[in-house]
Amino acid sequence: MKLTALKPGKSGVIRDFTNLNLSVKLMEMGCLPGEVVTFERVAPLGDPIAISVAGYQLSLRKEEAATIVVEELHHTI
Repeated sequence: MKLTALKPGKSGVIRDFTNLNLSVKLMEMGCLPGEVVTFERVAPLGDPIAISVAGYQLSLRKEEAATIVVEELHHTI
């Protein structure tokens, strides 16, 4: 699923990218395959979105975030 399909507060593991050129930029910012990413919140008009990855927070345009393919994590308590 695309990162943008996660709901705020949900996490997923980065599996792949749909845009090779943009994937380099995203990986330089810490969005590496296998990293856990958490969808933090959305700006009032829906763009950008804030995510947490590798211990820090990033703000990405929705278009950029949609190129990140994640596998949603289902936490059990």
